Amino acid sequence: MTTTTASSLPTLDELNTMAHGAFVAALGEVFEYAPWVAEAAASQRPFDSIDALHGAMLAAVHASPREQAVRFLCGHPELSASAVRSGTLTSDSQQEQQSAGLGDLEQEQGERLAALNQAYRSRHGFPFIACVRHYTRAGLFAELASRTERGTEQEFAEALRQIGFISRLRLSQRVRAGSLQAA
Repeated sequence: MTTTTASSLPTLDELNTMAHGAFVAALGEVFEYAPWVAEAAASQRPFDSIDALHGAMLAAVHASPREQAVRFLCGHPELSASAVRSGTLTSDSQQEQQSAGLGDLEQEQGERLAALNQAYRSRHGFPFIACVRHYTRAGLFAELASRTERGTEQEFAEALRQIGFISRLRLSQRVRAGSLQAA
């Protein structure tokens, strides 16, 4: 895992003036395995705020055809004790799932989580997605069980909403506060 200091992060002004490829490289991992989101946002620069940048990125996801959006959702990892322990997740997902204590689950809890994930995916066709930093471990289990029973359209919308929360937190970790421009 790479440690990034605040001073090594680009400002919004720097992102606005970066070469296209550098912009995509800087923000390509904000959305899990989907650098195409940063690619789409790059052409809309300059952004006057991080929220405007995030909004453009979310708009790219929401504007994608349904099949692409489902593939995008399927690119997200399930919540998994074994994946956290084995370190097979992206750096961001590893940190997020570890922060929820998923790597510390007892074997029985890990198996229950896997069974809940399987039931959810079987019903909806994509993995359960939640901004784990917004939940306790018990809350994640309850949310997964509850959301499995919802309709797929409602869950599709909720998965995208949760990705909005996740990506906003990730974006704030990749852009340094402050501006190079005069106020």
